Amino acid sequence: MSTRRGDAVKFARDHMDEYLSSLKKLVEIPSISTFPENQNDIQRAASELAYQMEMAGMQNVKIIPTQGHPVVYGEDLSAGPEKPVVLVYGHYDVQPVDPLELWETPPFEPQVKGDYLVGRGTSDMKGQVLAALSAYHAIRKTQEIPVNVKFVVEGEEEIGSPHFRAFVEKHVDLLKSDISLNPDAGMMAPHLPTIVYALRGLAFFELLVYGPSHDLHSGVFGGVIHNPAQVLCEFIAGLHDQNGTVTLPGFYDRVKPLPDWEKQELSRLPLGEEVLLEQTGAPALWGESEFNFAERIGARPTLEVNGLYSGFIGQGSKTIIPAYAMAKISCRLVPEQNPHEVHQQFLQHLKNVMPPTVRWELKYLGGGNPCMTDIRHPANQALASALETVWGIRPVYKREGGSVPVVGDFKNFLGIESILTGFGLPDDRIHSPNEHLHLPTWKKGIEALIHFFFNLAEQEGLKH
Repeated sequence: MSTRRGDAVKFARDHMDEYLSSLKKLVEIPSISTFPENQNDIQRAASELAYQMEMAGMQNVKIIPTQGHPVVYGEDLSAGPEKPVVLVYGHYDVQPVDPLELWETPPFEPQVKGDYLVGRGTSDMKGQVLAALSAYHAIRKTQEIPVNVKFVVEGEEEIGSPHFRAFVEKHVDLLKSDISLNPDAGMMAPHLPTIVYALRGLAFFELLVYGPSHDLHSGVFGGVIHNPAQVLCEFIAGLHDQNGTVTLPGFYDRVKPLPDWEKQELSRLPLGEEVLLEQTGAPALWGESEFNFAERIGARPTLEVNGLYSGFIGQGSKTIIPAYAMAKISCRLVPEQNPHEVHQQFLQHLKNVMPPTVRWELKYLGGGNPCMTDIRHPANQALASALETVWGIRPVYKREGGSVPVVGDFKNFLGIESILTGFGLPDDRIHSPNEHLHLPTWKKGIEALIHFFFNLAEQEGLKH
């Protein structure tokens, strides 16, 4: 290890308690983006993050308003114009904590329990933002930064980033970079560093089925009025066959088979039946039997029902035919698929199969395109080398089942690829009670990102 790298790594190890304290301060702020009552907390979190950026050595730190929650920005361009610029993306907002009674400790009073820091946002993704900022700080305190660094951290990711795309489009010059680092992807296991090279896209819908103008007495009108809840359930049941394959006409037209090299790479992922059952608590697995689990999760498109509502759902009985039924439905899309095209396929299918006894309405609630980055990209190689230096093994490459629309936005507006990793684990319970961060993995992640910044400075072909 070079003296420069060694100095930065030693500094980071000596100051891990300080980095953990900074993370706790950020986690203590209940920056829940979806609730109006937490708007002041959103502002507090943005201010705290801006302060921590300044203390780390970032310049031009600013809190930039949007039509929704503010974006926190900071930069260090002291490496000079001949060195590449890496744009570190993150978000400081968090999910709601419900059901609160299932938390073993208060969600916004972060506590260390063994090897874990427990609290909402510890893993998703305040811990990941602080890992990158801590790596930058360790280098900055021991020497000149080897590459130019920009941080852009939004406050609306957990509600779909409704205003961030417009922010990126408006601030292209400010965000101009050569590559983006997005540490929001996570690792497969504590011993298995992971690089995500593909993300599924998303198309999200709300389907409403209307029957009578008001709830009806089921004894008086049952048998002559078509129940919209029944119609909706029958429609949903018909969206998959018994193998788990989506039956929406045209859905797979753009889906390409995986090449052999990619199948081999995905086969390295530790996604066996026992692991998945342990992580999910489900009684058994399900899905397209001709594809392995890693392919089903990351390389195949899916259609899922995210929520259902109709009629009386309280305790006791109320015998009605409901006036309407509603379902939230999302599709995860793979490269070449387009959310707007899937929307049209959905509309056409509804026109073809819905009975004339009901009215229906399909609302498109948003989405994003799938994306893929070449694993041979110089920045991916820089990250792979950094992870291998710290963990001692070659990282695995993964197609992520989730969606990160900002990756497509950076590609479209800034013309840059995103390198995706992170140091959260599958059992961190993100979005659930008792979210936690595995501290030994997080600390290794800080060291890996120190190496990543140095490796980037040595890569060719990064400058635009």
